[in-house]
Amino acid sequence: MKGTRAALRYAKATLDLAKEKGLADKVNNDLLLINKTISENSELLEMLNNPIIKSNTKKSALDQIFAKHTEEITMDLINLLIENKRLVLLPLVAREYLILYNDLKGVEVASVTSAIPLTKDIEAKILKKVKQISDKKITLKNIIDPSIIGGFILRVGDKQFDSSVSNQLDSLLSNFKDNHYISKIN
Repeated sequence: MKGTRAALRYAKATLDLAKEKGLADKVNNDLLLINKTISENSELLEMLNNPIIKSNTKKSALDQIFAKHTEEITMDLINLLIENKRLVLLPLVAREYLILYNDLKGVEVASVTSAIPLTKDIEAKILKKVKQISDKKITLKNIIDPSIIGGFILRVGDKQFDSSVSNQLDSLLSNFKDNHYISKIN
């Protein structure tokens, strides 16, 4: 993804400064808020990505949204991104910071994609299984995607387990096509 390396550098520098000042937890909360706000508000994301809108207009909007609720370090990060004409990286910087922060705290996020929200009982069972494959503290993030039809897709770090109905149907269809073509050859 374009800008990921730059976003990682900004995130590392921000985390280092936040640790130095004893504010890593608060800045993490700030960037969670920023990440959530941007991902839930398509107009805000469009405004941040729009090259026609002036930087001072973007700065003013972000100040109004976040300045009262965030630490000075967080606002300094936003201002630095504006100054360097890299504000488009803000969502990526927030995501990279959250990853670095979780790593620092020994926390790993396991994402479970399901067609419907997980019940507490199913969450507990999945969490129990995930803890067997990771020595880190695990938090579950449930992503709802009706297109998988049923079942779930579990991602922990670089591992993925796909037991979704859509994946099983795709596999069945692929096998059917392979067998169909083989029978035509014979």
